[in-house]
Amino acid sequence: MLLYNKNEYDLMMKLRGLLAGLLSLCSVGVLAHPHSFIDMNTTFVAKDQKLIGLKMVWVMDEITSADLLYDAENAKSDSEIWKKLAAEVMANVLGQHYFTDIYRDGKPVKYLNLPTEYHLARQGHKAVLEFVLPLAEPQTLAGKPFEISTYDPTYFVDMAYQDKQALHLPPDMAQRCKFSLVTPKPDSSLQAYALSLDKNDAPPEDLALGQQFAQRVTLQCQ
Repeated sequence: MLLYNKNEYDLMMKLRGLLAGLLSLCSVGVLAHPHSFIDMNTTFVAKDQKLIGLKMVWVMDEITSADLLYDAENAKSDSEIWKKLAAEVMANVLGQHYFTDIYRDGKPVKYLNLPTEYHLARQGHKAVLEFVLPLAEPQTLAGKPFEISTYDPTYFVDMAYQDKQALHLPPDMAQRCKFSLVTPKPDSSLQAYALSLDKNDAPPEDLALGQQFAQRVTLQCQ
């Protein structure tokens, strides 16, 4: 029992370092920005002709995942170790408002502070976080388009969709909705600036560095 408590303590300490350093929950890099990468996959969630949330799947790169997977390597997927890991990761994501902006008609769409579900698993050598981002109030599908961006403000983590195939409309939405994915092309000077940032550097907040590299998803329904 004493050994388990010590392991649990060590695990939490490693997690704090991992999440602070590799998930950009602070503004510290190692070599350049971005230094960590997350491949995203999102499914729109609707009910009664209203958008109620986004189901997101984030696949972290192998380096980001390494310490996380090491601690849970021999643990069963339903063990307390995995549950604690999932709770720690999700808590930090929530601390950054899901790293997601949702706008409609120029106004922010609010969402709940707690996901309706979340889960952490492994995929080969990568950590995979799945969760549902619930809107605070269901939004009627028809009308003004939704503008959605998911990004790390500091651009320490590159969060991106590989292509449009990483976005999904359920059958009931596919009949009346369409979406587009726009990937920005920042000028060479901004790219050079991001690459110049070292481990103790942080871009000024008014530069909105991460936002300038963020993809934009537009959802339009009839």
